[in-house]
Parts: sequence; structure tokens; C-alpha cells
Amino acid sequence: MEIRQLKSFRTVANFLSFNKAAEQLNYAQSSVSAQIQALEEDLGVQLFDRLGKRIQLTDTGMLLLQYANKILDLVDETQSTVTGDLEPVGSLTIRIPESFGVHRLPPVLKAFHSRFPNVHLNFITCAHEGLGKDLRKGVTDLAFLLSEGISAPDLDVETLGFESVVLVSGPDHPLSAKRSVHTRDLAGATILFSRVDCSYRKSFEQILKDEEVDRFNKFEFNSVEVIKHSVMAGLGISILPEIAVAEEVRQKRLVILPWSEGAIEVAVLMIWFRDRWISPTLSAFMEVTRNVIRQP
Repeated sequence: MEIRQLKSFRTVANFLSFNKAAEQLNYAQSSVSAQIQALEEDLGVQLFDRLGKRIQLTDTGMLLLQYANKILDLVDETQSTVTGDLEPVGSLTIRIPESFGVHRLPPVLKAFHSRFPNVHLNFITCAHEGLGKDLRKGVTDLAFLLSEGISAPDLDVETLGFESVVLVSGPDHPLSAKRSVHTRDLAGATILFSRVDCSYRKSFEQILKDEEVDRFNKFEFNSVEVIKHSVMAGLGISILPEIAVAEEVRQKRLVILPWSEGAIEVAVLMIWFRDRWISPTLSAFMEVTRNVIRQP
């Protein structure tokens, strides 16, 4: 079992594609396939199920991926420590909520890229589900959430700030004319939910449940922008970060409803796997993010 085989295996496991892994590693696809085959023969196990043109990790492959991450992290840590090369290089994969990516991330990227132009950053729009699993597997190096909290003993969580989440409608929606909107007024309404910004959605759904509001029409979308335009078109109401709707509210294309519950305050959380080595590259990105996001 060689280090280069483990690197190829981890890359294939992350992409679930021999072709994409070959592009990432600058190898011929046949070379990557040969390395994986040699690794499987060496260990006497099958690491991937081949399903036509698709592949997926076997249970044994998932187990090896956990150890491969630990081994390769230790290799990187050893090399950096022994050589004294602490300059950020390579790439990071980071999961972000869409509204965070649109409204908070750009100044972070500008500051980071100006200092470390050779680092490749790959961003994945995320939901709450599967986040911890991806951090543990090493598929994701770092994640951000807009949430009241996350409970996982093997994840480290740092609060960078807070966001207000508000209930919004179009200016012609019947609820926009009310001086005060109570949660039970939402019964029978059409509510638009986000799949990609949905960590605060659980808080909203819990409020609906507590008030026994279980009769409403539900639409789910993979884009906050689609939700905003649908609400502006009069399709229904939604709950979104205030920063994400500020411009539309200013233009009077959206209305923040006078909800009796008030705004929901959620934390901006930065999350990483506690047992994973914090490389110079990851450490640099985390520090730049702290400095930018926490600026007044």
C-alpha cells in the first residue's frame, strides 16, 4: 500500500469518478484505475462497486477512506513540520449556505486570494444533512452554517457572528396588510422553503409545530434567488436571512411581515472535524474568514 495509491483512492472516493480524479491528479485515467486495482489486490478487498458508468464506495471502501484521510493528513503534517514549509498551497473544499456565499463570502475571497493566489478553493452549496459525515470523511475541509447550533462531539464549532432571519411576502400578499402577523395566521398559507439554506428552517418549522400550524402548502427550492422571485411574484411567503432580502425590501419588492415572534437570530457557524490536522492552508483560510467576518 503506497502513499500515491491512497491519494488516488481518496480523490476517486471524493469525486466518485475515475475521470474527474485523473484530471485532479494530472494522471491518465488508466493510471488511476491501475492504482486502485493494485490497492484492491494488495488488500484483498473491493473498494468500489461498479454500477455501469457510475461507482460508489463499498462498506470496506468507506472504512479505508477514514484511515486514508488520517494517514495522508499525517503525511502532510510531517512534511510541513520537517521541511518548515508552512506556506499555504493546494486546495480546499468548503461547504457554504447560499446566502452566506452571496452576501458574506466575497470579501473573504478577495482578502484570501490577494494573499494566497495559488490556493484553489472549491465551494459546495450545502444543507445541514450529511455535513458531519462529509467533514469526517474528509470530503469537506470546512463548513459554514446559519443555525442556532450543531451538536456533534467530534466537530469543533466557532461562532463568527449572527444573522436575523425574517418572514417575508410580496407587497400585495394579504398578510402584508396586517399590523401584526401571528404564527396561527400562517395556517393555509403557501410557504416556500429552501433546501440549500435550510439550517434555520428547523427553528421555523418547530415554531409552526408548537403553534399547531400543520395545514399549509409547501414548496421547496434549491435556490434562495428563486424563492425571492417567487415570493415577489405572489406565490407565497418565506423565511430568509434579512441580509438576503435587504435590497428587495428597500425597493419595496418584498415586505418584512410584522411577525409576532420577531426575527429569528441564528449564528454564523464555522465547523471542522476535530481529529483532522489543520493544515497551513486551512488555517490561513480560517484566520482570514475570522478577520473579515468579525469586522464591525
